[in-house]
Amino acid sequence: MSFDGHPSAGPSGAAPLAEQPLLEAVGLSVRFPMPKKSPFADRDYLHAVRGVNFKVHAGRTLGVVGESGSGKTTTAMAAVRLTEAYDGAVMFEGRDVLKMGPEALRKQRRDMQVIFQDPYSSLNPRDRVGAIVREPLDLMDVGERKDRADRVKELFSLVGLRPDQMALFPHQFSGGQRQRISIARALATNPKLIVCDEPVSALDVAIQAQVLNLLRRLQDQFGLSYLFISHDLGVVQFICDDIAVMYLGEIVEYADRPTLFAAPRHPYTAALLDAAPSLARRKSAGYSRAGAVKGDPPSPMNLPKGCAFAGRCPRAQPRCKDEKPMLRPLEGAKVACHFPLEG
Repeated sequence: MSFDGHPSAGPSGAAPLAEQPLLEAVGLSVRFPMPKKSPFADRDYLHAVRGVNFKVHAGRTLGVVGESGSGKTTTAMAAVRLTEAYDGAVMFEGRDVLKMGPEALRKQRRDMQVIFQDPYSSLNPRDRVGAIVREPLDLMDVGERKDRADRVKELFSLVGLRPDQMALFPHQFSGGQRQRISIARALATNPKLIVCDEPVSALDVAIQAQVLNLLRRLQDQFGLSYLFISHDLGVVQFICDDIAVMYLGEIVEYADRPTLFAAPRHPYTAALLDAAPSLARRKSAGYSRAGAVKGDPPSPMNLPKGCAFAGRCPRAQPRCKDEKPMLRPLEGAKVACHFPLEG
């Protein structure tokens, strides 16, 4: 296998939609077993992700947003088999990742890499950073062995680091530099898809902008696709082409970036936008507040009969508590709400 990159996306970083997505999740569900209350009791399960569907197209970025505990990171990790799914399918270029055997999955991992949230704990403190970036090349037998040292130097240059820094240890770098090392490691195998699990949340605001600009430049250069997990809608607005909003393990709104930010249809989405300090939303632009979200979400161990958001929603009606809304098309978006906001 050579070290050649993938075809570049357009100048905006967003490639045209292809008929077949690069990655598609269908009915993806994840549950975790809970301790038994007694030796003879039935086992209970925490349903962290409940039948979600999404697509990531080549050269584009899908953002998955929601509060802590909404299931967004679990969804992403299940999509690349770092967390075991309970049900559903995840198609990568037409092949179901969830049904792959160990060897097929190992080969597939060349095309699916992850940038983790914490640049302080995701790098082995005992290894020099050059060895950390090289490790995927050796593990997955990518390229000729004699060329791998030069490939590591190239990766350092791509992410804005100097080749002479390869001999240093992670503790000798700042948080932003460590995340650049994580990005270089993710790029090592020439992946087509990179899962970005809140990659800038642990960084200062100024450094966040640098890392986000780097991710966009790399996407333009190599035609990368990102599955981008974040709770910061300002970050999502900057880098994502399409957005899935998750609440308590389900997608409640799904739209492209301009549609979602111009006219959120689900009350939960509107409340997230209102609560985002990095977004400047003005009434002069025709936007009015949907009302702050009050209270806590219900327990995933004891889900309500109807809409899971009904107990916190300022627009809830009796129907919401009795009938679960399904994700349905609505003027260029999809929304799971019986009484969506005006477009």
